[in-house]
Amino acid sequence: MRIDSRCRFRYHEASDASCLARNETMNLILLFPEDDLAPGVVRLSGRRMLHVLAVQRAEVGDRLRIGRIDGKIGSGEITSVTASAIELRITLSESPPPALPVRLVLALPRPKMLKRVLISAVSMGVKQIHLVHSFRVEKSFWKSPLLQPEKLAEPVILGLEQARDTVLPVIRQHPLFKPFVEDELPALVEGSLPLVAHPGGEQACPAAVAEPVTLAIGPEGGFIPYEIDKLLDCGFRPFHFGPRILRVETAVPALLSRFMKE
Repeated sequence: MRIDSRCRFRYHEASDASCLARNETMNLILLFPEDDLAPGVVRLSGRRMLHVLAVQRAEVGDRLRIGRIDGKIGSGEITSVTASAIELRITLSESPPPALPVRLVLALPRPKMLKRVLISAVSMGVKQIHLVHSFRVEKSFWKSPLLQPEKLAEPVILGLEQARDTVLPVIRQHPLFKPFVEDELPALVEGSLPLVAHPGGEQACPAAVAEPVTLAIGPEGGFIPYEIDKLLDCGFRPFHFGPRILRVETAVPALLSRFMKE
């Protein structure tokens, strides 16, 4: 897997059989350019092949739900099964589900929590995620190997598979809070409703918002007053989410669900 400066992903399938046990069920088999054998014909190996054979128990002639990364969704008929790969004849004609109109600005969570948070956000349709520093984020978090391309991309792929989506999100890392807020954030929030989750907010979290949202969520313990002031300078409106204090991994999907439309 490779990542560029804007955190776009390119996937290279693992072949380790042990990866099957640690990954969630695929609701969609994602296809990548390297899978193509001929027009309309693809070959799967590694984790995806193991999942199709061991979990879905598919055989020659069975049809699977398929989607091309950043492209259409459809079905694939298994035409061949060998010890190392399966081949499918595919038809792709459906559009992926619409994106959630929320840009997420998230204080970098604890590394062990980051994977769960990203799976939730991606499966709910977030297409732009900014991981930012905060006073209450330990500097050591930014040195975690989980922020490396091949590790960061794993929860993204799992989130897309879960939600039957194909469109990769953009994930950017901002290890310096002040330069990001002063130099980049004002342009990012243009054309959106900027909201920041804050226990001291006077207003409750809105729902069914008609316009795009830029949602800022702080670390465990929340943003400090200085950081809230800087966000307010960018036009953010603080809100509370009731009397309970939630973990980040709970708060992210709970807040995003407020902006999902039927």
